[in-house]
Amino acid sequence: MSPRSTPWGTYAQIADALRTRITDGDLAPGSPLPSEAALGQEFGVSRTTIRRALASLESEKLIRPLPGTGRVVCDPDGQEDGSTQQPQYRRIATDLRAQITDGVLAPGAALPSEAAIVQTYQVSRGTARQALSDLEGAGLIRSVHGKGRFVRGPENPSR
Repeated sequence: MSPRSTPWGTYAQIADALRTRITDGDLAPGSPLPSEAALGQEFGVSRTTIRRALASLESEKLIRPLPGTGRVVCDPDGQEDGSTQQPQYRRIATDLRAQITDGVLAPGAALPSEAAIVQTYQVSRGTARQALSDLEGAGLIRSVHGKGRFVRGPENPSR
């Protein structure tokens, strides 16, 4: 793979293009930005150049990183403090926990695979794994090597 030759100041042009999308409303407050890889493909530059453009927008408080999600557009009125947003792995764990407590996922039932969670919630595999790990740590599910993850039954939670 040969290094790309990017003209000086390209990151500023990319930041301007993204800034325009935000101010024109193409990217609404709270909406996620495309991934670094997707932006790199769109603009034909390296991820380093994209990261530099995004850092510029972060310093202007137009976007902010959101763990488990990526970067999201900030509210232009500055009313968004980040405390109302929870990491995506927690949202997924909360959804699955609700399915377990509501009986949708009965004791002994198989949980969706990491791949299914990735597809359903549009998150990374690490985020899906973290959500499942959260449930396992809470004692709600158990992992069986080579088989998957299953809801623990109330009769014998140690298995």
